[in-house]
Order: sequence, then C-alpha cells, then structure tokens
Amino acid sequence: MTSFFSDFGLMWYLEELNKKEFMKFKEFLKQEILQLGLKQISWTELKKASREDLASLLLKHYEEKQAWDMTFRFFQKINRKDLIERAKREIDGYPKLYRAHLKIKLTHDTSRALNISIQNFFKEKFTEDDYDCFESLLQSKGTESKPQVVFLSGVAGIGKTLMLKRLMLAWIEGLVFPHKFSYIFYFCCQEVKQLKTASLAELISREWPGPSAPIEEILSEPEKLLFIIDSLEGMECDLFKWESELCDNCMEKQSVNILLSSLLRRKMLLESSLLISTTPETFEKMKNRIEYTHVKIITGLTEKNIKMNFHRLFQDRNRAQEAFSLVRENEQLFTVCQVPVLCWMVATCLKEEIEKGRDPISICRCTTSLYTTHIFNLFIPQSACSPSKKSQDQLQGLCSLAAEGMWTDTFVFGEEALRRNGIMDSDIPTLLDIGMLANIRESENSYVFFHPSVQEVCAAIFYLLKSHVDHPSQDVKSIETLMFIFLKKVKVQWIFLGWFIFGLLHESEQKKLKAYFGHQLSQEIKHQLYQCLETISGNEELQEQIDGMKLFYCLSEMDDEAFLVHAMNCIEQVNFVAKDYSDVIVAAHCLKHCSTLKKLSFSTQNILNEEQEHSYMERLLTGWNHICSVLISSKDIQELQMKDTNLNEPAFSVLYNNLKYRNCTLKVLVANNVFFLCEKHLFFELIQNCNLQHLNLSLTVLSPNDVKLLCDVLNQAECNIEKLVVASCKISPDDCKMFASVLINSKTLKYLNLASNTLKKGISSLCKSLCHPDCILEHLVLANCSLNEQCWDYLSNVIRQNKTLRHLDISSNDLKDEGLKVLCKALTLPDSVLKSLCLRRCLITTSGCQDLAEVLRCNQNLTSLQVSNNKLEDAGVKLLCDAMKHPNCHLEDLGLEACELTGACCEDLASTFTQCKTLWGINLLENTLDYSGLVVLCEALKQQQTCTPYVLGLRITDFDKETQAFLVAEQEKNPSLCILSSL
Repeated sequence: MTSFFSDFGLMWYLEELNKKEFMKFKEFLKQEILQLGLKQISWTELKKASREDLASLLLKHYEEKQAWDMTFRFFQKINRKDLIERAKREIDGYPKLYRAHLKIKLTHDTSRALNISIQNFFKEKFTEDDYDCFESLLQSKGTESKPQVVFLSGVAGIGKTLMLKRLMLAWIEGLVFPHKFSYIFYFCCQEVKQLKTASLAELISREWPGPSAPIEEILSEPEKLLFIIDSLEGMECDLFKWESELCDNCMEKQSVNILLSSLLRRKMLLESSLLISTTPETFEKMKNRIEYTHVKIITGLTEKNIKMNFHRLFQDRNRAQEAFSLVRENEQLFTVCQVPVLCWMVATCLKEEIEKGRDPISICRCTTSLYTTHIFNLFIPQSACSPSKKSQDQLQGLCSLAAEGMWTDTFVFGEEALRRNGIMDSDIPTLLDIGMLANIRESENSYVFFHPSVQEVCAAIFYLLKSHVDHPSQDVKSIETLMFIFLKKVKVQWIFLGWFIFGLLHESEQKKLKAYFGHQLSQEIKHQLYQCLETISGNEELQEQIDGMKLFYCLSEMDDEAFLVHAMNCIEQVNFVAKDYSDVIVAAHCLKHCSTLKKLSFSTQNILNEEQEHSYMERLLTGWNHICSVLISSKDIQELQMKDTNLNEPAFSVLYNNLKYRNCTLKVLVANNVFFLCEKHLFFELIQNCNLQHLNLSLTVLSPNDVKLLCDVLNQAECNIEKLVVASCKISPDDCKMFASVLINSKTLKYLNLASNTLKKGISSLCKSLCHPDCILEHLVLANCSLNEQCWDYLSNVIRQNKTLRHLDISSNDLKDEGLKVLCKALTLPDSVLKSLCLRRCLITTSGCQDLAEVLRCNQNLTSLQVSNNKLEDAGVKLLCDAMKHPNCHLEDLGLEACELTGACCEDLASTFTQCKTLWGINLLENTLDYSGLVVLCEALKQQQTCTPYVLGLRITDFDKETQAFLVAEQEKNPSLCILSSL
C-alpha cells in the first residue's frame, strides 16, 4: 500500500494557502520545532522555502504521520478546516475507492478482451522507461499547476489504447502522477458515440463503482482531474459542428458531440487536464481547433520488443528465431507486428502452423494470408479438418456485421446489430470464447472485434460472399464505391480494407475461402476492380485525390503482375508519401511497371538518409532507383514534385542519373522542404538541362552560393522559367542583388514569390530592377519579408513606373496606415496598371480605409483587394463601400476576413452589391455577423437580376441554428449565391 504522501503529496495543499497563510504556517512550524524540540530546520532555510521546498523539508526531517499531524494543526490555527476535511477524504475516501474499482475494471476488461495466452504474451512489469514515458506526457513547462492538453498521435490500431490503459494502471499503483490527479476518467469515443446524448456527470457516473457518483465532490477540484479521450477519430465527422452551442454545465444533458467538444475546447472544466488519442489525419484536422500543450507520436513496438515477444510465446529458441526471421524478411508483415495485439496474432498463427507441420512461409506471402489463416484456425478446432455449418454461418454473420460497421463508422456493436446480421444470441458465447469478439462493457452487452483490422478483413470477405444489395443495411455500398473511398482516404479508419479486398483475390486465398465455405466464391469482384481502373483512367481530378501508397499496397497484396501492369498504365499522375522502408519497396515494385505518368509527386521524409547496415541500404537504393526510373519509362512526364525529403549523396545521384541522360520533358519542378546532403551544383545543373517553365523551391534552404547558382541558370538566354517560387528559403538581403539582375535579364520570368524571407533593405535593389524597362514581371509576392517604413517609397516607385506588374502581395508586413498612405498616392494615379493588391495582416485600421477608398474611386484597373486580418471595423468598411459605388470603381472581389466586423456593416455591403456592377465576391469569414445583418445582405443579392454568381465567404457552422438554417435555405432558393467556408 503506497502512503498518502506518495499518493497525493503535501505540496498541493500548501499551494492552496495564500501568501499570508503560508507565512503563518511557517511561523507555527518554527514555534513547534522550538517548543517540542523537534529535528531542526533552520529559520533561514524555512523563511526562503517555496511551497514545494517546504513540502520536501517536512518529508526529509519528519516521519509521514508526524508531518501530517503538524500540518493538520497548523491548518486548524489559520482557519483552513476545509483543507483538513478535503485531505481526510482523500486519505480514506472516494479517490481510494475509485482507484480500487478502476484496477478491477481494467484487469477484468483486459481479461475479457484478451484471452489468457494474449495476457501472458503482454505480461510485463513497468520499467523505468515506462515511468519516464508516462510522466513526460503530462509534464508542465513552467508552473506545475497548469492544466495539460496532450495529443497521442498514431495510426489506427498501433496500440494507443493499450498504452493508455497501462498508464492508468501505473497511476492506480501510485507509480506516476502520485499527487497530480485524484481521478482519471477514460472515455472511448466509439462507446460514447453510441449514447447520442449525455451530460459529463452521466459519463463520470458510468465509470463509478456504485449507483450514484459523488459528482459534486469529484468536480470540486477540477485541477486534479484527468480526462482520457480515446479514439477521437470516431467522432471526427461532426465533433465541432455546433461551435456556437458549447456547454459549460457538467450536469446538463447534451448531444455527445457538443459535450466532448465543450470539454476539448475548454468551455467546460477549464482547469482539468486532457489526454487525447487519435490518428495523424484527425490530429491534422483538429490541431488548429484545440489548444494543446504538446503532441506525442506513438510508433508501436520496436524490433527488439517484437523479437522478445516471439521468444516469450514460442519458448523453443530455434523455432522462435525461425518464425521471427520469416516476419522480419516481410516488411509489410513486420510493420503489422509493431501493433502489440497483432504481434501476438502473427506469432500465434505461425506457431500453430509450425505445430501442425505446415510450411509457415506460405502464410507469410502477404498480410491477408496471415489474417485469413488466423481467423479460420479460430473457427476450426485442431481435431477437425473442416468447419461445421454453424461455424460457416457464424463467420458469414460476422462478415456482414463487419461490413455494416465499416460503412457506418461503428466499431462497438449492440446485440440488435448482431441479430440483424444473422448472429444469434446463442452464438455470442462461442465468438467470445474463440476471441473473434470481445465484450467491452459487460453490463451493456457491447461488443467489438478482436482488433479493428480483423473487422476490416471480415468486411472484405463479405464482398466475396455476397453483393452489397443483399446486405440487410442500405448503408453498405458497392465495391466500386468502397475502393474509391479507400483510395482517397475519405474514411481514416479504413486502414487495410482495400488491401484485403485485393489480397483475397489471390489464387491461394481463393482456395482457402472455397475450402472454408464449401463453394466457389464470386469472380465478379475482379471484373469490378477492372471497371474501377477504367474510371480512374483519364480522370485527372480523381487521380489527384488518390493516395498512391494505398493503391500500391493494394496491388502488391494481390500479387498479380498482369493486373498490376494494367493498373499502373491507367494512371497519369501519382502522389505518395513513403514513411518507411516497406513503403519504398512497395512503391518501387509498382512504379517500375509504369510508363504513362505525366506527374509524379512524392515524399520520402528521412528514409533515404538513415544510417543502416550496408545490405539494407543497398536494397533501399535499388527500390529508390526503381521509383526514379519512372522518369525515364514515362516519356511524357511533365511535373515532378518532391516534398519533405532528405536526399543524401547516393540517393541524389540515383535521381540525377535518371533525369540527366534524356530529352527532358519536365515543365514543372517542385522541391519543397528538400534537404540535399550533397553538392547542390548538380541539382542546379539538372534545372539547367530541363526545359522548365515553373520552379518551386519553397522551404528548401538556399545558401548565398545556391542563390548564385540558381540566378546563373535564370540569367541564361535559353532559360524558359516563367514562374519562380522561393518562399521560406532563408534568402538574405544581400541575395536580392542577384535576383535583381534576373528581373532585368530574364525574358520569360513573369511570376516571383519571395515570401517569408527576411529581405529588409534588399528590397531596394529589387525595386530598382522592377522599375527597369526590360523587366517583364507580372506577379510579385513579398508577404512576410520584414519590410519596414523605408521600403514603401521603393514600392511606390514600382507602382508608378512598372507597366507590366499586375499583382502585388505585401501581406504580413508592418505597413500600417502611414505606409499605406504612401502606396495609395501611387495607386490613385491614372496610369497605375496594378489589378490585384493583397494587404492581409498589415496593421491597417479604420483610418487607412480613407486612403484605400480614394484608390477605389480613382483606379479603374484594380479588380481585387484583399485586406483581411486588419482592424478595419464597420466604420472602415463603410468608407470602402461608399467608394465602391463610384462609377470608376471596377472591383470584383474584396477580402474582409477577420476585420472585426459586426452585423451593422451588412447594410453597407448590401447597398454596394446593388450599385457596384462588377463586384461578385466578398470574404466575410471570422467576423461576428448576426442573423439580421445577413438577412439584409442576402435580400440584396436575391434582387440582383444577373447571371453572375455571387460568392460569400462564410462558415455556416459558426452561427446559431436559426442563422445556419437561414443561410442553407438562401443557397437553395438563390442559384446565383455560393457560400464558401474557405477562400
């Protein structure tokens, strides 16, 4: 039994004392030491001590009970009986009861979800690494009392839930967070979603050991609460749908979406801490919607852990090594083994095959084979040669259930869903016993598949047993629809589903399925997949949306070369991110058969720069060579995009050799955030050799020498580059001189983006060249370039003298009203040719709108003005609107996002739409508009007798229900109105 001090700590109670009370506490302690002749703590030490220091001193000099008794006496003397009562409840009360209950629940849930052999497989004591890992998750930077909001990000099924439950067990044992949290509550989004509505108090009560939880007591100290929200992706569809309806009342019943959103957005129990697990895709979508302290990436088991687990299961050292070697040689299977539960499944399956005297190599052919072997082994007793009719029906019912779950995003099933798919109540004990299903909340009869990937393979088998039209649920769609959703990653929970569909079409899998179900399965699926390829072929928009790695793994799993060649020559563009060795090998296997590509986009992150053994690197470079060979085999390739990629010298040499010796057809080259660990002069030589029209090097660091090499290429007469993007490349003010020479010498460069480089005084040389009569630049981006007040005169001269520049973007610079006045003087001149001006985040106020209004009245060429994220307010917009009514104004679109506008400005905007005949679009996102104002605005648009579509930038979900309903109805009634949530 751990002590109260190790469990909860004295420091927290001392933190509850104000400054005056804390000084009195010290004085009483000093007196007691002198009066009772206790172990000495010097007054100097005592006086300087912080609350944390004093807690340490008490624990150092006195025994626990003695220290605690003294603390109680001093609390009594300073009239803080509330702390005494709270501490006594903590020692013997509710937290202790809850921990004991949670320990039983966790161990019981695990024993029901994992059979005995799996439990033994994972029987590990907590290590120091575990403690460090758990503690680091919720460590505050700075003050200890700050609530933490931490994301655990990892692919679905990687073992995040298992890690969270181990963390809770460690907390129960007092090994981590001993005095940080009184309660940890675990909410699984897949479960919570089934409730539809609930209050936070009800969710807490579901986890409590008795019929009524002491909610008031629990919520009285929110800073000592940790809420674990698991599988956030299960709620992602509509988690933030009603942002205006967040709730701060823990007792109020709400839609579970609103309830969790209120907790996550810190509307409810702001002082509590949150630990949120989700997939990387969902984290990317949510990270700008939730204020979090940090994120932890979960990668699964290491090679050492996997090997150790195999030895623990096999016991026979030689057999364990044999099985592990088979898995290690198959990168896809090895990746599957990084998931703890699946590691057990793979090891168990291989062990059974070896014990039966079968060749384990055959089931390691592909991932699908291992899953189907495992499932069939569960249903066929070792003493039997074939399944019973009952087993066939049970598996068929599970496959139907799995398919329904995949389409409805359901991973927790009630008994009604089981019955609907042909699983009888009498079947459930068998399915639990063999481990196909697990009962996650016994009292509510809720069931899950052994692992989400097992649900996926069962769903895939359904499509070989039946047509989707035969399914009892209309939610289940066709195989074609399934494949497009899978390949486009529309449903992030679909990790393997498409792979399994393809894998089940392999001849060996067809034989296994026929042997189990006793009849030949439909061959229609393969024909339907060919039809999918025909749909993909020639559809550029669809090809753009397809995740290349998903497609590659599907084709690899099928292992049908004729189908692979046909598939790869149906596509003209491919986009993939290779995150590990396995991805590179699979991508290489597919791309070496491709000869029709026009666009290749990839990221290999740091894979090609890792330091590994020689044979590993040789295989990796061979795969990389096959990927790059598509640049030769595809005769009409026009665009190459490399993003987030580190290329060492051997890797770059492979790329260089596949581009060097050919009549290059590349028109577009993108190298974003590419790190060259080699001499870059060869890269610029490639640029020179290629007949490029568009070069984008954003986020790729360019040294002064790199800039010189680049500009040497751009200055050559034969260079055809029309568009150059070098944003965030760490270009210096001195480098501007080299770009200045390009602006005069280049006969093709019309677009230059230098955004997010610290140019400062370097702008003067650029502007001088922009004023030169030989400069033909049309589009210039200088956003976030640290431009200061000296720069505006230079740019004003450009506006006055340059006769080709049509677009200027100086957003995110400290322009202010004073700098704007300088530019506007040039823009009001009758010979100004600028058509588009972007001034986002330029510190412009209402006062600056007077100068902008004068430009709108005088400049007949300006058609686009973007002034979002400036404090214009309603008064500033009124000035702009009055100017837009002038007959000289030809403005077409106006950006007013986040300009601190209210519904009061809508009348001015409405009259502007009525009188300005050229205006078709206004971005009003992130402003506090109201229902009455939007009614006025939409009414004005409705009255316009024109075929021109009007675009309003508004996020409908930002408004209350009444306004949302109104905007949706207006879009339906007015075919000319288009409301967009992003512009």
